[in-house]
Amino acid sequence: MNMPIIETRDLHKWYSGVHALKGVSLKVDSGEAVGLVGDNGAGKSTLINILSGLHHQDSGDILVEGRPADIRSPKDAMRLGIETIYQYNSMVPLMTISRNVFIGREPLKWSIGGIGILDERKMREESVRAIADVDLHLRSPDALVGELSGGQRQGVAIARAMHFKSKVMILDEPTNHLSVKETAKVIGFVKGLKAQGVTSIFISHNMHHVFACCNRIVAMALGKVVLDKPAAETSIEEVSALL
Repeated sequence: MNMPIIETRDLHKWYSGVHALKGVSLKVDSGEAVGLVGDNGAGKSTLINILSGLHHQDSGDILVEGRPADIRSPKDAMRLGIETIYQYNSMVPLMTISRNVFIGREPLKWSIGGIGILDERKMREESVRAIADVDLHLRSPDALVGELSGGQRQGVAIARAMHFKSKVMILDEPTNHLSVKETAKVIGFVKGLKAQGVTSIFISHNMHHVFACCNRIVAMALGKVVLDKPAAETSIEEVSALL
């Protein structure tokens, strides 16, 4: 049997006396597109925040590719190949596309003690290739991210994660506040991840979007997993009844 790329075992998390996660165990296999659904307070954001290093579980274990993982910061998660793209992602509107693709990972022409001159040519050339790889065609890598539409920004964020060889991409409500056309584009990005060898966890309140691009559905309610089925073996109606 294949080793799960991510596995959680009996995760618990409390916030000021509120038991947000109650023994959550979950396996995600390589190449899967998992849809994670649930109402507000279900625990899905807590689970994602733990996997992305924003919070740490109070008890339970996380394994990445079969090895125990102690994820205590977003950098820890990124080193393990886990990248999270939030609804309001971390890109800087007043910076260019190329700078945003490489933010925190800027290549230098030379450096002394970690301080040097940015290799802007390399950033422009590689950012063009990165966004083309997700079938996103923008007029210039020097355009400001603030000039892009919401769907284009999500595309750049996905391109960035793929360029740096993320193994698992967590997408937190990536279609919120997008037009119908842009939503279709983002769903297309997610569908394309499996072909690129990237595992995805897609969080959304919109189950139509989840069923459109995910091959497995995990539903949470009151801090527990209440359903975990292949998408082909369940329905929006069954999932809704459990939430």
